Amino acid sequence: MKKILYLAGAAMLTALLLSATFKTKAPAPLTPECYISCFTTETRQLIELDAAKPGFGKLHPNPIILQNYTALGETIHYKTADGKMASGYFIKAKKPTDKWLLVFQEWWGLNDNIKNEADKLYSELGDVNVLAPDMYDGKVATTPDSAMVYMRNANADRLDAIVNGAIGYAGKNAKIYTIGWCFGGGWSLQAALLAGKQAAGCVMYYGRPENNIDRLKQLNCDVIGFFANQDQGINPQVVTRFEDDMKAAGKKLTVYRYNAGHGFANPSNPIYNKEAAADANAKALAFLKSH
Repeated sequence: MKKILYLAGAAMLTALLLSATFKTKAPAPLTPECYISCFTTETRQLIELDAAKPGFGKLHPNPIILQNYTALGETIHYKTADGKMASGYFIKAKKPTDKWLLVFQEWWGLNDNIKNEADKLYSELGDVNVLAPDMYDGKVATTPDSAMVYMRNANADRLDAIVNGAIGYAGKNAKIYTIGWCFGGGWSLQAALLAGKQAAGCVMYYGRPENNIDRLKQLNCDVIGFFANQDQGINPQVVTRFEDDMKAAGKKLTVYRYNAGHGFANPSNPIYNKEAAADANAKALAFLKSH
């Protein structure tokens, strides 16, 4: 009996030792850089993954609600290739023109702030049709938590369909310009790529760059980008790689970096940097007018 108990005890001790020896360690959390280098996922899907990053929501304080806003434009609806309908905020040029500016929302959605930015661009540029596609199909966030859910659930194929539908709404002869901030900064570049030979100019405010050089080679317009040195999401290393990739693709990119944080050009952002925003906005307007 003692021998049996001894053998049983020895077996249990051996099992415990083996378990301790081969215990699996928890994986280390991903760094922001790893979201660029560790995946082969397409950039448009990486834009969705941004919302899943630890601390990403902290880059976006609750937006200040725009008061007493009166819209210049109206809501329009158009068909998309996936058999659905999409909508957008549209301001028609006073005179017929083939110039179209697609305005892309931040991760909050197509809120009054983006509509107001579209209004200002329309007033400054003059001879242009302005269309801000609703990338969330009617959903608008007012807190980082809800914005994170909407951005994470925004299907890349659906977003492609919304953008392609907007380009189709503009027409085959349209010259397509794009501009966007944050989530919309990334989609400004993606829209320019989707526009093909119709692309005329792309403006990015601290948006995720395309990291596929072969895809960048298909770009048919110049790009101007405004980035923040204190941005912990689209950080300076990401921007430098974008510059290198565009050079390798043989495409023209002009970059301006500001000593500011993510969202510095958004008037509804509590960390809005008026001086940096004014400089970036003036350069963006000059770029759009010269192309």
